[in-house]
Amino acid sequence: MELLNTARIAFRALRRNAIRSSLTALGVVIGVASVIAMIALSSGARASIDEQIQSQGTNVVYVSAGSWGRGGVRQGTGTVMTLTLDDERAIVEQVSVVRLATPVVRGRAQVIASNQNWATSVEGGNEDYLEIRNWPLASGANFTAQDVLVADKVCLLGDTVARTLFLDQDPVGQVVRIRNLPFRVMGVLAAKGQGQWGQDQDDIVIAPYTTLQKKLLGITYINQVMVSATSPQTVEAAATQITHLLRERHRIPNPEEDDFSVRTVEELAQTRVQLAETMTVLLMSVASVSLLVGGIGIMNIMLVSVTERTREIGLRMAVGARTRDILRQFLTEAVSLSVLGGAAGIALGVGVSETLTSSLGWPTMITSGSILIAFGFAALVGIFFGYYPARRAAELDPIEALRYE
Repeated sequence: MELLNTARIAFRALRRNAIRSSLTALGVVIGVASVIAMIALSSGARASIDEQIQSQGTNVVYVSAGSWGRGGVRQGTGTVMTLTLDDERAIVEQVSVVRLATPVVRGRAQVIASNQNWATSVEGGNEDYLEIRNWPLASGANFTAQDVLVADKVCLLGDTVARTLFLDQDPVGQVVRIRNLPFRVMGVLAAKGQGQWGQDQDDIVIAPYTTLQKKLLGITYINQVMVSATSPQTVEAAATQITHLLRERHRIPNPEEDDFSVRTVEELAQTRVQLAETMTVLLMSVASVSLLVGGIGIMNIMLVSVTERTREIGLRMAVGARTRDILRQFLTEAVSLSVLGGAAGIALGVGVSETLTSSLGWPTMITSGSILIAFGFAALVGIFFGYYPARRAAELDPIEALRYE
């Protein structure tokens, strides 16, 4: 009952100066809303990166041609022709933690179907390509090892290509022309959406790598070997063993002169994770400043309130109020002001997060943990910045307080 009475008096005092109380709580509202929005953006970014990592494939290691330097000149991945089919076979046969592997060749081409045409990426792999990439088919079937062996002109269409070329028709069994060569469509890939670098993963045509090498691109080398490790725990071991194997095969004594690069999906995503974390820290710092300003505002207004209500404090003491009663009264007012601001800030933060997602398409994720953290911060701000004014009120001399004009 005593606590309820204290809370009732606190709310009555805040309501008496409603506009002043609202303006005081505004700093807490903005600070808490910023905390909610920033945590939501950070969580959404991490979830998006995790989803994109999963979309890249199962325990994937990318071995790319390039990244070598000799004579002071350094070239990037894909700029040299240093990977061969023998390298891919050696990786499969000699690296114990490799489950599957596929050679990869790439190019761009105009794809034509009836009166529709589309410029897209054309990528070649073997029959294990889809399993390594963890890429299911929406319809049709995958090409086979026999198709790869005989360099058959068959292909799989990404969702974007299929919808662009065939609109509402079923592409399976149809014929498309890639650089004027006819390819039979065997299947349509399930939609994967945006990749980790913002590219449309569904804007692609996949065919046997032998077909692309011999009949479309006219090359004998490969651009990449895509490897699936036996488990998530063996991905790093696979990358290390592949690196040592290729240095031995390519006779490279100095690691700085590697003519290939070995990367895991996690490594490729690490830059984005670090960028997201840096931005989160910076934005959380801004939110913390807002909370600090809000706390200082609460302290300031509570000190003003103590001065205005000096005679009231003296009267309460005169009729029997103890020091801890006065302390609790003013501390309750400060915490109530902060908590009300925190509740409004949570609502505003959730609204801002939803707006960012619906208007700008930014991924956000609001968790119960972030709401509890923000609400806890708001309460702590009220306690921390409200204690000094409450203590000052509790230590007033009753006689001097009654004489105060």
